[in-house]
Amino acid sequence: MSKIGVFYGSTTGTTEEIAQRIAERLSVSTNDIHDASKLNEEIAGEYDVLVLGTSTWGAGELQDDWYDGIKVLKKMDLSQKSIALFGCGDADSYSDTFCDGMGILYEELKSSGCRFIGATAITGYTFDASTAVVDGAFVGLPLDEVNEDDKTAERIARWTEELQKQIH
Repeated sequence: MSKIGVFYGSTTGTTEEIAQRIAERLSVSTNDIHDASKLNEEIAGEYDVLVLGTSTWGAGELQDDWYDGIKVLKKMDLSQKSIALFGCGDADSYSDTFCDGMGILYEELKSSGCRFIGATAITGYTFDASTAVVDGAFVGLPLDEVNEDDKTAERIARWTEELQKQIH
């Protein structure tokens, strides 16, 4: 059975709360939920599956806690790891950079040898542009807690069910 670790970067607490909800759906212990600012090779090395979550700030920027965390992951051999991404964004106010933070994580790690899981169809989302869309789908789970918080529980449920099928 694959060991899953959930890592999040959160400024306002929203992404942390989403990380906890995702972890619960995946039956991940609270001991296996980590703040990205405390990420190191030893902790990340414990897991077969890394679930990485970030919000998007400013003009499509990565959340601050990830700047050092992503450097740690890029130094590691991730060839035996699966990575699932989730991101929080605001599709109304920042429609042209919706969940770009998730796209940045993907771009930074795509040459690491890891296997990405958990892509999400763009159907049902309203936005203008996102670097998190690759080959016509989001690279992970995009969530809009500002404008569509009523859809979050269903989106998490659907995504985590799909993740469980993709984890081996």
